Amino acid sequence: MAFLAIAIGIITGVLSGLIGLGGGIFIVPALVYVFKMSQHEAQGTSLATLLLPIGLFGFWEYYRHGAVDLRIAGLLAFGFAVGAYAGGRWAQAIPDLWLRRIFAATLFIVGFRMWFER
Repeated sequence: MAFLAIAIGIITGVLSGLIGLGGGIFIVPALVYVFKMSQHEAQGTSLATLLLPIGLFGFWEYYRHGAVDLRIAGLLAFGFAVGAYAGGRWAQAIPDLWLRRIFAATLFIVGFRMWFER
């Protein structure tokens, strides 16, 4: 089980660093389907995974190449922290099945828009 978790982490890290998608897009489904977690548990575990040390290494590579706007990143981080707290609280009131459906619909809508936009 530990090897599988590390392998998923490596694959997710590569994809996240490569295409800039948050690890949650890959980690949450893996936790639900591979580790049989509830949607709530998967989302909470994913957020725990993405704490400071993870983003730091990917950020450093982009920063070294001048590809980071620190001002905007700081503002986004502040907003993200406030929003993540609020979203985490609200999510606890949503049944697991509906939370999974909201997650899936969000992925579908974003993917659909990106696929057809020029």
